[in-house]
Amino acid sequence: MMIRRIIGAIVGSVTIGAAGAVGGAGIAPAAPECPDLYVVAIPGTWETSDSKPGEGMLASVTDNLPSDVQTDYVSYAATAFPWEVDVYGRSKKQATDNARGLVTAMARRCGATKIALIGYSQGADAAGDLAAEIGTGFGPVEPERIAAVGLVSDPRRSPNDALVGPPVQGAGAGGPRIGGFGLLSHKTRTFCADGDLYCSTPPTDFAARFAGFLAQASDPNPAQLWRYQQEAVAIFNDLMTVGIVPMLQNQLADPGMDERKQKLEEFYNSFVHQNYPAYVVDPSGATATSWLRQWLVDQT
Repeated sequence: MMIRRIIGAIVGSVTIGAAGAVGGAGIAPAAPECPDLYVVAIPGTWETSDSKPGEGMLASVTDNLPSDVQTDYVSYAATAFPWEVDVYGRSKKQATDNARGLVTAMARRCGATKIALIGYSQGADAAGDLAAEIGTGFGPVEPERIAAVGLVSDPRRSPNDALVGPPVQGAGAGGPRIGGFGLLSHKTRTFCADGDLYCSTPPTDFAARFAGFLAQASDPNPAQLWRYQQEAVAIFNDLMTVGIVPMLQNQLADPGMDERKQKLEEFYNSFVHQNYPAYVVDPSGATATSWLRQWLVDQT
């Protein structure tokens, strides 16, 4: 019952407020300078900032794309910890909001331009959330305007998402998006390397799943209260299935924490999270970033 009270306290701390409606972007006649494809790219944590915009890993995807493709990178705090500029939830919301603004502006200016969303790590988290909004009918444009969604190391990867590359266990550390990508499911591709704990958290690693949930809810959006509730309940139900007391005792006891620390050190020292330009995802030898680049080219 203690776990249930903890979950209730976490969810109950979110104050319900009025949520602003997201209006559809108007369709404008195509201008001569309008691209065939508009790519909105969101870098990962610490790869960019408000004061010093950067591209990070996704540069290998967007550099030297065809001339009829325009790319804009999203600037945002790209921080994760409370002692930085913004906590993770607030930083990701800024990325999502800024990306939404770019999509809206292009859709209004260029009625025939198709749009692609790509992101890496925290940027994949934000790009995936925006894609889920659009795919379920709550975004700034119709789903038909979106040509492709590419998510590299998505902290909210679902086992049901279309994975490019070898199979991996579990799901993202932040838990799958409730409702998925809707009408954009068939246009969305995700990339997750074996051993990347951000996008491949074992389903029985409840300490990591709780940490991921708290990161997602670190700057709660009142309009998303129902999602937080469902995500918390999903973790609780899984705990009930395997047995709450013995599982948490094993994972939170001193030996368990020592083992967790060792696994995290191995993960960070492996650089698997940063190795997607070299991570091979198909028999032809294409890597995650080269595959994603070619997929964008194929949309033009």
